[in-house]
Amino acid sequence: MSLPEGVQVSGPMGDRYDEVLTPEALEFLAALHRSFDGRRRELLARRAEREADLAAGGSLDFLAETAAVRDGDWRVAEPAPGLVDRRVEITGPTDAKMTINALNSGAKVWLADHEDANTPLWANVITGQLNLRDAIARKLEFHSPEGKQYRLRDGDLATIVVRPRGWHLTEKHILVDGERSSGSLVDFGLYFFHCARLQLAAGAGPYFYLPKLESHLEARLWNDVFGFAQDWLDIPRGTIRATVLIETFPAAFEMDEILYELREHSAGLNAGRWDYMFSVIKKFRTRGTDFLLPDRNAVTMTAPFMRAYTELLVRTCHRRGAHAIGGMAAFIPSRRDPQVNETALAKVRDDKTREANDGFDGSWVAHPDLVPICREVFDGVLGDRPNQLDRTRAEVRVSAAELLDVAGTPGQPTEAGLRNDISVGIQYLESWLRGSGAVAVFNLMEDAATAEISRSQVWQWLHNDITLDTGVPVTRELVERIADEEIGKLGDDPGRYAEARGLFMEVAVADDFVDFLTLPAYERMP
Repeated sequence: MSLPEGVQVSGPMGDRYDEVLTPEALEFLAALHRSFDGRRRELLARRAEREADLAAGGSLDFLAETAAVRDGDWRVAEPAPGLVDRRVEITGPTDAKMTINALNSGAKVWLADHEDANTPLWANVITGQLNLRDAIARKLEFHSPEGKQYRLRDGDLATIVVRPRGWHLTEKHILVDGERSSGSLVDFGLYFFHCARLQLAAGAGPYFYLPKLESHLEARLWNDVFGFAQDWLDIPRGTIRATVLIETFPAAFEMDEILYELREHSAGLNAGRWDYMFSVIKKFRTRGTDFLLPDRNAVTMTAPFMRAYTELLVRTCHRRGAHAIGGMAAFIPSRRDPQVNETALAKVRDDKTREANDGFDGSWVAHPDLVPICREVFDGVLGDRPNQLDRTRAEVRVSAAELLDVAGTPGQPTEAGLRNDISVGIQYLESWLRGSGAVAVFNLMEDAATAEISRSQVWQWLHNDITLDTGVPVTRELVERIADEEIGKLGDDPGRYAEARGLFMEVAVADDFVDFLTLPAYERMP
């Protein structure tokens, strides 16, 4: 394998990996690293500084220094081909089976996930890139161990939008000048280098979802990466389009600014509700009951602080000519329990109806069987229109105090909620360590975002001396006992959960709060 100067690849070479890890692609990754990784690290340091300020009693607010941007009269670029109508989007990892099912699902967009729904095993990182390229060429096939064959259908397929890893994650199998490369830049760079021109030839383009941003400065970094990449391949600037997930508490106060920084590359914003809840807990985890959330599954989108967040998102996007995309319906239909399905599908329908009526242009689902419900609801509101960008929601006014009104969320911490958090967290981490980043638990699709809520909620309740509905205080001993009890219910060989249990305890009860559970989890992987 020929490597550019300063580049090391330590991951094993599997079948066709050389098609992805070409000298030219690796040279591009090295250039991205040398040009932008220093700024990435500086921005991560700024995150830590802001978090320390919040822990010391600070708060969040709209930025005084960017008031001119919020007050200005500007708009983002017109929607790109394949991104005009986004009424249904499906999400999932880039394994071959999911790639085919998602593209065939009838959804308008597929979020091809290299982040929360994917475990960054070396094999997943590289085969995911191969699957995407084969899918664009319409030659991807999958044959299951049970003998079932999966092929792409004829006709229109969902538009591919790739979500790279967040700025905080690295790729330990590709070193540049002795340093780990950025997982974000690796996922983006390999896809862009190999697929940008293929997508343009197919009538679409290189499109991305950007996760975990905490400020407009992080959006500015992505915009500079896009300009650099387009110049490298001699592709016109503005060809790349990116939708930003507003899934951190600080980003909710900088929506206008984030759109502004990416305006020639912007495809809108998404209400990343699960990570948003995690971020609320994370940023104010030491502040007692003022920022205490009740049971994870009891926090609905009608909670005051969540309602303020989504209303502001639609208002901000449509004022700037950008799409507003709704949140995830995480329910996984059951073929064994019609009653569970009936109840859950009614909740999904209500959720999507609320989003469509609020002005969202589309929404997310986690399973192909939910695509028809989401499409039906948005069809009923949109009709023949591809979106509702013309609905500006000018009547919406959201204050910083409303975004911060976490204490107004109804409900309380319960033992059932604590048990659910612990069981879900351990089951998810066990799956993650085996290489699967999206797993059905209790009829919900769990990914890294939902697992983060579970473990951070346990940490918050424990370290703020919370008493449950049973009158029992949350202690480490209680968490340990419940963990043992919940593992005992899982069957199979309980020993396979030992490592997951240890990791969960590391990120859920230790005095020092780990920024992301995927950081120590990744170090446990080969």
